[in-house]
Amino acid sequence: MEQMDSPRSPEAEIGHRVEDLWEVAEPQLSPSEKLNSCFEDIPVASFPPAHPSEVIEIPSDASLAETVEILSKNKILSAPIRNVEAPEDASWMDKYIGIVEFAGIAMWLLSQSDAAANGTTGSGLGSPVSNLVSRLGSFTFRRTSSGRVETTTDSESDEAASVGGNFFETLTSSEFYKNTKVGDISGSFRWAPFLALQTSDTFLTMLLLLSKYRMKSLPVVEVGGDKIENIITQSSVVHMLAECVGLPWFESWGTKKLSELGLPIMKPSKLVKVNEDQPVLKAFQLMREKGVGGLPVMDTSGAKAIGNISIRDVQYLLTAPKIYKEHRSITTKDFLTAVRHHLQEQHEASPLLHDVITCKKDDTIKDIILKLDSEKIHRIYVVDDKGNTEGVITLRDIISKLVHEPRHYFGDFFDGVVPLPANSTV
Repeated sequence: MEQMDSPRSPEAEIGHRVEDLWEVAEPQLSPSEKLNSCFEDIPVASFPPAHPSEVIEIPSDASLAETVEILSKNKILSAPIRNVEAPEDASWMDKYIGIVEFAGIAMWLLSQSDAAANGTTGSGLGSPVSNLVSRLGSFTFRRTSSGRVETTTDSESDEAASVGGNFFETLTSSEFYKNTKVGDISGSFRWAPFLALQTSDTFLTMLLLLSKYRMKSLPVVEVGGDKIENIITQSSVVHMLAECVGLPWFESWGTKKLSELGLPIMKPSKLVKVNEDQPVLKAFQLMREKGVGGLPVMDTSGAKAIGNISIRDVQYLLTAPKIYKEHRSITTKDFLTAVRHHLQEQHEASPLLHDVITCKKDDTIKDIILKLDSEKIHRIYVVDDKGNTEGVITLRDIISKLVHEPRHYFGDFFDGVVPLPANSTV
């Protein structure tokens, strides 16, 4: 075998470490067991550091408006909440009180408006916020048999999710939105728990948390330390895999076709989607109900995707509400058109400006990794020979096919902490 060149990046260096371990792994192990063994021998301290713009903390006294602005400006989905009342020498366990996400902000606003409309809170929300619940229906929360919290609404009609374009401008100028502190609501289950990796934890632990246990990002801390050393995301893991192309261990796995790996996981009939003439709030409502981070916007035939809306795109309802002012109601197509125009005016790069990225079942997992990494997107849609949408593959799906959880690996650690969805597969 020819000698490989020196690693071209820190991520490729990790790939070379996996290759070294791969070559000396027990020969009787299956390829899947060999990969597990390799990743179990590499500590997360070795993972390349995130860009400084990705290691952002939100102070607990930041308002919802400031929090949305920070996440949006830094183009990140979530960030740890730092307790401003904690002493300087506090450990990380006392310093961080949760992870704030775009999804949590959207859901909290809606649930609080429900409480205000029913007169069960003294939050003093104005009529614009109270009005939202009357149009969306009453949100309730239920825990499934698997322990997962899901949201449902009493009203499922499109009319219930339809609000006028000036609504968001009124909402974001309200004292409620400007003054509510993120720390005041950090105890809500709608924020993700602050689950940190220690630098001595293994890649296998990290990969399982980002896939099977549905964590979007993981802070890394030193034992006894007082600050976050790194943040590892699903995107950064897929970027690492893209940098491993060409290495024998990667090629033995990466050259498999999607269909060979059981992808897409979801059957076509189960794909969560919205039509272009449905209200945009319906899209965000469905994301929360179904526990997905994005969904396709389908044309009037319902067969082809004309766009994609992600949970992070809720930021455009909150940071640029004026762009919908002239709309009597905002459909998903209106939303995509208005946001694209806004991004072009602001000269901002965004996946929303591009056509829907697609693939076919005969593509390899390597093809998909390279597309997702180069386009900086979180999902890709599977289409048939006629271009009809029949599935989706996410970053989490890819990571879940790289490793599997050994029996009793986490023991009972996650009981009641990060419930495993009933339909989760590895």
